[in-house]
Amino acid sequence: MRRLAAIAVALLIVIVLGVAQLVLPSIAAQQLRDRLSRNGRVLYVHVSAFPAIELLWHQADTVDVRMATFTSRPGHLASLLGQAGDVGSLNASVSRLDTGLLTLRDATLSKRGDVLTGTAVVTESAIRAALPGLQSVTPVATGDGALTVRGTASLFGVTASVDATVAARDGSLVVAPDLPFGGLATITVFSNPHLDVQSIGATSAAGAFTVRAVGWLR
Repeated sequence: MRRLAAIAVALLIVIVLGVAQLVLPSIAAQQLRDRLSRNGRVLYVHVSAFPAIELLWHQADTVDVRMATFTSRPGHLASLLGQAGDVGSLNASVSRLDTGLLTLRDATLSKRGDVLTGTAVVTESAIRAALPGLQSVTPVATGDGALTVRGTASLFGVTASVDATVAARDGSLVVAPDLPFGGLATITVFSNPHLDVQSIGATSAAGAFTVRAVGWLR
């Protein structure tokens, strides 16, 4: 009798785990879809975990997301980066990403282990819309984890160009104009407690350039 009871319990556990493996990933995917749809149009969400019971502790093996649009609100990025640490592999893409200041195209984010890699296309028209006084920004050099860009602006009918270096410093992204004492005008453009930025680079294209940044989750 005890042996039969033990077998029955074992079979019950197997059945429960089997049902969980089938049901929990779809539930997790739907919850993620609902959250993301508050800020954009979701095209595809897939979540997988083995055993699926890991999802009860908000841990997943892989997460794949494709979105047509996404609008980032204050605090969203910090929240998403904090949750990314519970995902083994992440592949996310957004056709149009509105950061609040600048609109990015074909943005992607991938995670392998603790390494995050992000790419996005920045168009000159988007830059002019964000900074009306700035006519253009063009990458002129990249290397050693830093990016040098040349900006052209017009003020009181006078057009001038200045180079600036975007670099990773102490886990943040900073911009400093390449001028004498330019270091005194260094501005931090990105800093997040969940991410240690390691490098940034870019490649040019007609009327746009593609930016690529790499960082480690803390």
